[in-house]
Amino acid sequence: MIGLPMTDTAPTDIPPSAQVTLPDGRVEIAPGAPQPSGPYANEDLLPVPVGGRTWTTYNFSALWVGMAHNTASWTLASGLVAVGMDWKQAVFTIALANLIVLVPMLLTGHAGPKYGIPFPVFARASFGVRGANLPAVVRALVACGWFGIQTWIGGEAIYFLAGKLIGGSWSDAARIGGHAWTMWLSFAVFWALQVAIIHRGMETVRRFENWAAPFVLVGAFVMLWWMSSKAGGVGPLFDQPSRLGWGGDFWRLFWPSLMGMIGFWSTLSLNIPDFTRYGRSQRAQTWGQALGLPTTMTLFAFLSVLVTSGSQAVYGKPIWDPVQLAAKTDNVAGLLYALVTVLVATLSVNIAANLVSPAFDFSNLAPRKIGFRTGALITAVLAVMILPWKLYSDPQGYIFTWLGLVGGLLGTVAGILVADYWLLRRTRLDLADLYRAGGRYWYAAGWNWRAVVAFLAGGTLAIGGADFHPLIDGRPIPALEPLADYGWAVGLGASMVLYVALTFASGRDRYRV
Repeated sequence: MIGLPMTDTAPTDIPPSAQVTLPDGRVEIAPGAPQPSGPYANEDLLPVPVGGRTWTTYNFSALWVGMAHNTASWTLASGLVAVGMDWKQAVFTIALANLIVLVPMLLTGHAGPKYGIPFPVFARASFGVRGANLPAVVRALVACGWFGIQTWIGGEAIYFLAGKLIGGSWSDAARIGGHAWTMWLSFAVFWALQVAIIHRGMETVRRFENWAAPFVLVGAFVMLWWMSSKAGGVGPLFDQPSRLGWGGDFWRLFWPSLMGMIGFWSTLSLNIPDFTRYGRSQRAQTWGQALGLPTTMTLFAFLSVLVTSGSQAVYGKPIWDPVQLAAKTDNVAGLLYALVTVLVATLSVNIAANLVSPAFDFSNLAPRKIGFRTGALITAVLAVMILPWKLYSDPQGYIFTWLGLVGGLLGTVAGILVADYWLLRRTRLDLADLYRAGGRYWYAAGWNWRAVVAFLAGGTLAIGGADFHPLIDGRPIPALEPLADYGWAVGLGASMVLYVALTFASGRDRYRV
């Protein structure tokens, strides 16, 4: 049995006056006991009372349906067809990736319904009350980047499809800063709409995801019906051959593609407690995620690659961007439906994946001054300040280099969280100490150096051999190049092993640093 020696952070018995454990395993602050307070607590970071944990299996499934059914997911799958895979290879790659990423998703998500805490508070157990800001800020910056880019994509969808409806007066409007002023207006409208939804709180997010999920799914089936009718049936959609075969050419592309598909949701595998903290039970979050993530992503990938294969049969080349594909119809009703579907899909994933979580992360930086809504506004403002229109114009330098590399580090964080919570603490936490200086999660001045060392070492192995072009020429550590295609898995495994080893090596003295 793996366990910790009896130290100030070992899973010792929790004082009954501080928290109570219900028969179903959920934990909350004991009735009548004071809520955690001080500089490391605020209303949005405090544990959700058991009475407030109301999300059901359907809510979690709908959340994943809403997040998975978006333009980025569509292009993720259709892009595999564009680079040479056939529909079977693309669907297989995505299905396997999502089954793999589901495992850390469920492991880290467990702390949510059990303790009602968000990701940055959960990270305090392993990184320290102050040290948790390290993974929280890394996660938040990645989210800011993606929020800005997704907002620009949403604005482009409004601009592009509205131009098809309105005509040249919209598409050819006077240009400001290299873009039509109508494009800037579209971007601003989409930005404001997202801020308005998140400003109303998490309950509004839950209701929005509930109806957005089936709406977008219907839209994907409509796209499939339209493309199959133009192709003369579904047969041509299945007949497009693989340019790779099943030999060495396929497997050389498969492994980096698999890591890329895993990396797509690696951010959520960290901060999923931000959502599961509202779960009614462990069963609700487990079944909700198991039913929602791999099945939804596989189905959406299936629809995406069939439609893309159909576009290859109809137009002679694969059109992997659903907005450009929808724009090929002259049917006004079809264009309007496509516009609304793309907007709802982008809203759904951007709010849930890229706005909710950094709102909590920024709140964790200064809990007394930054609440959830303020944190969301900070995210939205930073997303504009990073100039997403410039970053999106250079996808190699930003999306595939900076965001890809930083995203690779998140597997390293996941390894530390899983090792600490499951292997060492056996899922037992002291709620009050998560918010208190000098408690068992204070370590040395609020930082656990073991987690920091494991993070740096795992991150170096994960991305040290990656291609940083065009940021720098070549690879920082050429000897690590063989690990580059497996960055997420390498980071997760290395940090997990190193963190456990450092914890046991430091023994009883590890808090006297």
